[in-house]
Amino acid sequence: MIRTLIVDDDRLVRLALADILADEPDIEVVAQAGDGLEALDLAAAWSIDVALMDVRMPRMDGIDATRRLRALPRPPEVVMLTTFDLDQYVYDGLAAGASGFLLKDSDPAEIIRAVHVVAGGQALLHPTAARRLVDRYHRGAGGRVQGARARIERLTPREADVLGLLADGGSNAEIAAVLGMRESTVKSHVSRILAALEVGNRVQAALCAWDAGLRRTDARDS
Repeated sequence: MIRTLIVDDDRLVRLALADILADEPDIEVVAQAGDGLEALDLAAAWSIDVALMDVRMPRMDGIDATRRLRALPRPPEVVMLTTFDLDQYVYDGLAAGASGFLLKDSDPAEIIRAVHVVAGGQALLHPTAARRLVDRYHRGAGGRVQGARARIERLTPREADVLGLLADGGSNAEIAAVLGMRESTVKSHVSRILAALEVGNRVQAALCAWDAGLRRTDARDS
């Protein structure tokens, strides 16, 4: 059972999300919060696997709440929800440790899939919004780019291959198919990549790769 927390300052949005998840036999909405502070209190009271997190909220926004949730001894996975697909706050939320983001008007099936995907340790980014978000907010920061490239230099060529595919949104199974390796081997590579890049999850690894300009085509040509 995937124990889920819904965090949004709009009560109708919370009810709509809860209704979407209600019929899923392996998902249980155990709590709902109206802002980040309430989310932290509820996370301390319940064992949460996944939090669906609004970005803009009173008292404490979704970015600070995500950062604090991810610092817990047993941190839940976080999916950021936003109305705007070019919202800089979403990038900040991903950097804070969220496992992905979706638009609030995403198809209900995509929201359900997001809960399953991140609960399984994978990442999920709304595809078109992710690329546009990166293009707008994630390039041109010289110091950050240099730092990302320096960290990627710690990787072996094969790990760089895996990272390039991961940064393009590939799941472990998809990466394994492209590179001709077992899925368990990909998982091992991903674990070493996270340690080498000093990041907490796959999304933060993808952000590092995007900063450094690493592409899937780079991985294939290496």
